[in-house]
Amino acid sequence: MVASSVASPLCTWLVEACMSVACENDHPPKSPSLFQSPKRPSRSARRRRVITQSGNGGGVDNLTGGLISSFCAPGFQNLMSSCLAFEPCEEYYSSKGLSSSLAFLGDNGFSFLGSKTVPTTLSQRRMNRAASSGKTMDVTVQPVKEATKKKKPPTMKRRVVVTGVGVVTPIGHDADVFYNNLLGGVSGISEIEAFDCAQFPTRIAGEIKSFSADGWVAPKLSKRADKFMLYLLIAGKKALADGGITEEVMGELDKAKCGVIIGSALGGMKVFNDAIEALRVSHKKMNPFCVPFATTNMGSAMLAMDLGWMGPNYSISTACATSNFCILNAANHIFRNETDMMLCGGSDAAIIPIGLGGFLACGALSQKNSDPVKASRPWDINRDGFVMGEGAGVLLLEELEHAKQRGANIYAEFLGGSFTCDAYHMTEPHPDGMGIALCIEKALSQSGVAREDVNYVNAHATSAPAGDLKEYQAIIRCFGKNPVLRMNSTKSMIGHLLGAAGAVEAVATIKAIQTGWLHPNINLEKPDEGMDMDVLVGPKKERLDIKVALSNSFGFGGHNSSILFAPYIDG
Repeated sequence: MVASSVASPLCTWLVEACMSVACENDHPPKSPSLFQSPKRPSRSARRRRVITQSGNGGGVDNLTGGLISSFCAPGFQNLMSSCLAFEPCEEYYSSKGLSSSLAFLGDNGFSFLGSKTVPTTLSQRRMNRAASSGKTMDVTVQPVKEATKKKKPPTMKRRVVVTGVGVVTPIGHDADVFYNNLLGGVSGISEIEAFDCAQFPTRIAGEIKSFSADGWVAPKLSKRADKFMLYLLIAGKKALADGGITEEVMGELDKAKCGVIIGSALGGMKVFNDAIEALRVSHKKMNPFCVPFATTNMGSAMLAMDLGWMGPNYSISTACATSNFCILNAANHIFRNETDMMLCGGSDAAIIPIGLGGFLACGALSQKNSDPVKASRPWDINRDGFVMGEGAGVLLLEELEHAKQRGANIYAEFLGGSFTCDAYHMTEPHPDGMGIALCIEKALSQSGVAREDVNYVNAHATSAPAGDLKEYQAIIRCFGKNPVLRMNSTKSMIGHLLGAAGAVEAVATIKAIQTGWLHPNINLEKPDEGMDMDVLVGPKKERLDIKVALSNSFGFGGHNSSILFAPYIDG
């Protein structure tokens, strides 16, 4: 507060002093120039210099030198050069601006009562007289030592491409199998078999029935780790294999520029739940790995340890928007030349009693137990909630030139994205979809993409009554003028994979770009009021030449995230 009050009159004085220099050509001063000292300074000038440089001097000169360095030094040279452009009139010099500004400081620099109530020093009175007479004066300013900053040469914006994908889902653990099942309208939703859920009003989920970590994860780790971590490790390694990262290629990588950002909404819930049950007997019965294997960051950490990748490594947890946040942050590391290659995505495995019970308590789940395949029905008028799913999705993002140099197969180009917060409600979207629309608009702006170029949207659409409608309205608000816009929801067949949803749907989006086929919206029999089948994909797959695709995601807490992909075009 005090610093800003002191800086203001000083800067006023400095501007006035600078402006006096601008008129030296028209009104040559009798005293030396403001910024050029004479070869032999006068006795009074030498005295002022000694006072200014002394650490014990308490006058205005000392205060002036110190505060100019503190408040004005970084821009001093710029200010000096810009002042030379001014041509103030003669009347300006007779004003009391400079006098009042310095008097404002008082004897110690902290008086706020003006010059009439505060005694002035000899140096200050001389400055006041010089200002009143219109004369310039010699002011000694302590030199400021600034580190010389080397300007980096301008560089072209780095491009980020997708060179590998990996999934673990209810309808396949291979990306091609997964997408072919989506195109065929195959549902992975069925009755839960992992535990007895007869007492629950919801008994269905997108559960992974057959799963083996053999050949991907060491047997010892496989027995101890939570399924969310196992899904993550396998999907990550499959993305590497899909991207052609063999042992030979791995040995040639600069591992300091390779990173992992794979998040989870809920982390190791099964490991943590088992630890609580063990604690009921004794703390000695607890798994020694229960804490590290329950935290969301440990999946990325374990994968990095396995690969020896020493670049950025962390996880992001933003509920159902987790994966998109991780993908966007990973891409930004590449854009900023901090990395050349990133594994990114999400993983979750919450189909356990506490997970099912928790979402039931929220009133979020469908209860269409009699016909599990028909339960998840985004945008349909008879939807009654989402269906839980589990799995993982991982993308291998790479800097374009790095990918080309190693001869990688490029699936698509990552154009950019954005995220926002509704700042409205824990579980409900903003009533007018404002946060979602803002997120999409920012993604387009920051990526330099025209809205008319986006002709495919893989929507978040969970089958929730409110969420589906608000998202649809926000998307139409952003792209409604595009007559060829098509929209679908992968959740109609695999359910809601929570923190993994965005990454698995990003894989579906990339496969749509690669194949030119959009998967259907199964169970969309009667669209809700105000929803247009000219926009929504029907119950059969459709052909589309995708220009730009948007993968949208939002989650509990009002987290919104939109990312944009396009076919890769060389040049």
